[in-house]
Formats: sequence, structure tokens, C-alpha cells
Amino acid sequence: MATIREIRGRVRSVTSIAKVTKAMELVAGSKMRRSQARALQARPYADKMREILSDLAQQRTDADDTHPFMTARPAKNTLVLFLSPNRGLAGGLPSNMNRRAAAFALEQETPVSFVTVGRKGRDFVVRAGQPLLAEFTMPDYPRLADTLPATSIVIDEYASERVDRVFLLYPRFVNTASQLPAVRQLLPIEPPPDETRPRGPEIDYIYEPGIDAVMNELLPRYIEMQVYAAILESEASELSARMVAMRNATDSANEMIGTLTLIYNKARQEQITGELLDIVGGVEAMKA
Repeated sequence: MATIREIRGRVRSVTSIAKVTKAMELVAGSKMRRSQARALQARPYADKMREILSDLAQQRTDADDTHPFMTARPAKNTLVLFLSPNRGLAGGLPSNMNRRAAAFALEQETPVSFVTVGRKGRDFVVRAGQPLLAEFTMPDYPRLADTLPATSIVIDEYASERVDRVFLLYPRFVNTASQLPAVRQLLPIEPPPDETRPRGPEIDYIYEPGIDAVMNELLPRYIEMQVYAAILESEASELSARMVAMRNATDSANEMIGTLTLIYNKARQEQITGELLDIVGGVEAMKA
């Protein structure tokens, strides 16, 4: 059985850990609220761009003059833009994303290469021995300009035909307690089906200077926006997972402190009882 001094030391150690995890929970929580708001605010714009793209694709009449970003070709090489947490202590989110990336790579019949955003994904790709074309890290509150280098590499690889398909793998933010790995095909662009458009009054859009001109301008912006929105969701997912993980760690530490305190009190009581018995025994011996 541990001595009283050892138990007291363990209580101090766990108390220090609880203070650290509580501080990390508060920091992650303060950042999380802003990140969640940014991620949720970006969704309507990204959804509207998909709706406009679907309408443009349906109005096109010349099927032979298809934009290169929308032209499917035989798949020989696949590129994955892998968005992952940048730091640890985020619960099971990093391992869940890494497992999904490994499973996706195994499912493909073509060679798979990666462009990573986030250190955890980069480390996993390097350990797995997969081709890594580029790696990026983002600031705490990324702007669109911060995400353009990653998007440019993806576009260049596809436009030069070094890869024939590009997929976006990122943690989709559901709520504070739930973040799910999501895979979306980024290139070639597949217009969403008309059934996915929100129900409402039919709107007959008129595009100026013309459908082709609008589409040529819209498609690069569409890819940039999809990547930017996914990075915002990745950031919100990481901070949410870290806050929940640190809260659970703090609760576990407080529970352990309670258990250790109870053990300490019992050991202290046994020590005091033993000392009293020694005193009584000594007094009785002197009387004899």
C-alpha cells in the first residue's frame, strides 16, 4: 500500500494536471465559439455557389465545349487534399481522420498522393510512406488568402493532368460533441443534382455576359470556396474536439483527486489509530 507521503504527492500531481487541462479547456472554448461561427457562416455561401453551378450546368446546351474542370477523364492518378488537426490533445479526432485517410487510399484502384493541411495528417502520411506533394499549416483564424496556396497546387496538378481526380477529406463539423470524417470529390466538378437544391419558387436566372463567361469565372472561385469552407470546418472541429477532450480530462482528474483524497484520509486515520494504540500500549506497560 502507498504511504501517506506518496498519496499526498499523487494528489498534488493530479491537481496540477487538472489545472492545466482546465486552462486548455477554457482557451479552446473561447476560440471554438468564434471558429464555429465562421464555419457556419461560410456554409450558406458555399451552398449557394453549388446551386448556381447546378443551374449553369443545366442551361448549357453545347455539351462538347465543357470546361476542363468539369471534364471527366480516365482515372490514372488520384490526389487527396487531406485536412487534419494541427495539434494534439484533440481526443479521437486525429486518429479518426488518419484511419479514414488510410481506408480511402486502400479503396482506390489508382495510385494516391496527398496534399496535407495540418501537422497530424502530414505526420501520418509520412509514416505510412504515401507520396506527399505538399504540406501546409493554417493560422488559428484562417482567411481565404491563407488557403489559396493549397488550392493552387490542387488546381495545377489537375490542370497539368498529373492527377485525374481530386478528393477533399476533412472533418465535417456537426456539433460541439460530433465531428465526422467527410470525403467530397473536388475535381472534376460534378454539379449537384437538381433534387438537392432547396425547395422554393423557381427562379429563372439571366447570366451576363453569358453562361460560358460566368462559368469560367465561377469554377475557380467555386473550388477555392469549397476548400476554404472545409478548412473552416476543420478548424472548428479541432477546437471543439479539444475542448471536449480537455473537459473530460479535467473531470477524470477531479474524480481521481476525490478517490485519492479518500484513500489518503483512510491511510491517515489508520496511522493515527496505530499511534494511539502504541501510546495506550506504552502507558499500560508502564503501569505494569
